Amino acid sequence: MAVTYKSTRNSNETATASEAILKGLAENGGLFVPDSIPALDVDLNDLARMSYQDVAYEVMSRMLTDFTEEELRHCINSAYDKKFDTPVIAPLVKKAGAHYLELFHGSTIAFKDMALSILPYLLVTSAKKNNVKNDIVILTATSGDTGKAALAGFADVPGTKIIVFYPKNGVSPIQEKQMVTQKGDNTSVVGIIGNFDDAQTGVKNMFNDKELATVMDEKGFQFSSANSINIGRLVPQMVYYVYAYTRLVANGEIQAGDKINVVVPTGNFGNILAAYYAKEMGLPIAKFICASNDNKVLYDFFETGVYDRNREFILTTSPSMDILISSNLERLIYRIAGDDAEKNAELMKALTSDGKYEITEDMKNNLAEFYGNYASEAETAETIKKVYESDNYIMDTHTAVAACVYDKYVAATGDQTPTVIASTASPYKFTRSVMEAIDVAYASQSDFELVDELNKLSGVAVPQAIEDIRSAAVLHDTVCDKSEMEATVRSILGL
Repeated sequence: MAVTYKSTRNSNETATASEAILKGLAENGGLFVPDSIPALDVDLNDLARMSYQDVAYEVMSRMLTDFTEEELRHCINSAYDKKFDTPVIAPLVKKAGAHYLELFHGSTIAFKDMALSILPYLLVTSAKKNNVKNDIVILTATSGDTGKAALAGFADVPGTKIIVFYPKNGVSPIQEKQMVTQKGDNTSVVGIIGNFDDAQTGVKNMFNDKELATVMDEKGFQFSSANSINIGRLVPQMVYYVYAYTRLVANGEIQAGDKINVVVPTGNFGNILAAYYAKEMGLPIAKFICASNDNKVLYDFFETGVYDRNREFILTTSPSMDILISSNLERLIYRIAGDDAEKNAELMKALTSDGKYEITEDMKNNLAEFYGNYASEAETAETIKKVYESDNYIMDTHTAVAACVYDKYVAATGDQTPTVIASTASPYKFTRSVMEAIDVAYASQSDFELVDELNKLSGVAVPQAIEDIRSAAVLHDTVCDKSEMEATVRSILGL
């Protein structure tokens, strides 16, 4: 059965999967959502015998119904290849009472590679299917990881350009070095004076600017997005939750049909939403544990039913989660409102005008599967040290937020359901924070000295992504104020 995509803010705006991938964002700031989520009608025991690539096909073919098998398998096989440093793509590692789903074995050592390795292929295929003649301009805001993963995915892809905005003082030194050293004639990286929410808002405003769209079309350009607002990001993320579940079955940890819990360190809400969609498809998930850092807007929302971004923006050691406007939450709000685009649009309008909204009691009752909590900076560091000392396993700061919140969940509920924790980045990406958590004596060493110390402690090889930037030249040094983002894009594109 064909899946049609609808706008969360206008039920009359519809698109095929390929059209939704091309547009990225619906009109008036809405997000594309499937009109129904089809059942994953493959036996879980059969899936447990499949490779990552074959599981990806089974999941994605149900959601992207206007792609042929040949098109989809080409996209999947082109994405999940030797760019990943392990043939299983997403290993599941049992440590400290949980199963860590390592999503950082791609070329930029963060979970964004899982979807951004395939998005360029989905986008180019979508453009051909829809007879698009314009060059696609990927316009993206990043809190650290999306930017590099998108740049690596789209570098020198014919018919595309990519412009990434990041908060100049809001990412780790290694995250910034990865981005500003990116090669590719079609790549541009811009630091903004502002935070991630400012970057994300600026990008959304450009998507909704009709005059800018007209000027771009005249020059042979059109925007699309590599952010998780693009359904072409979200659908590939569903795959790894299905894959993780079937590995637990394959390893004899659970029987097919048993329920698991999922813990996700959460910023923009796309990663945990993908798990929710996987459950809607039939994956047996009992609880979604939403882990926040000190920017705990989502924790407060799950506690109170009020989403309120009117608060201090805190820079933490888990910068990819330093977000106060979690864009993908809108897709869940739309769902728990009974797929009511009008009600959702009203709430999103309140978020824009007042910086907050409150959901109804009925909607709140539809969130019973979610548990929210947060980890302070001190708790995050303590968790890194504790798991290193107990299991000789070193995790990054974002994964540590998730591990800490999982411990809080178990302490509060006593729930011993087998649990998968999304491990979203390599510790090498946040070396200073990780090493100082293990021992403050490391504080005096340089970032790349710490890379070598982490290698000694963990016994894990230094990823190629880190070796590549040790001596790489800075190729992008543009910085602008948050108010100058559109002018910068016009300049880059020669409009």
